[in-house]
Amino acid sequence: MAREVVQINILGEVSRITPHLLRFPYERMWIDYDKDADVLYINFKRPQKATDSKMLTDGILLRYRKNELVGVTVLDASKRKKSFGNSKAS
Repeated sequence: MAREVVQINILGEVSRITPHLLRFPYERMWIDYDKDADVLYINFKRPQKATDSKMLTDGILLRYRKNELVGVTVLDASKRKKSFGNSKAS
């Protein structure tokens, strides 16, 4: 019973985020979460090998290799609102 509840919850979350993920201009993504640091890593290239980064005002770090976005780092990931919002550059 507990396993079924977990599966239903995960299925609901995956269904909820799928339209947002499909809007990304990338066909591949790797997602890692560091629970101890509460940081979410979304990478569009493997290996990422970023050479530059830009911190947005809301704790989101954009990672670049030359002019190509290769990843996004989300600080304080577990404290994020459940709704999706727009990030503004600092």
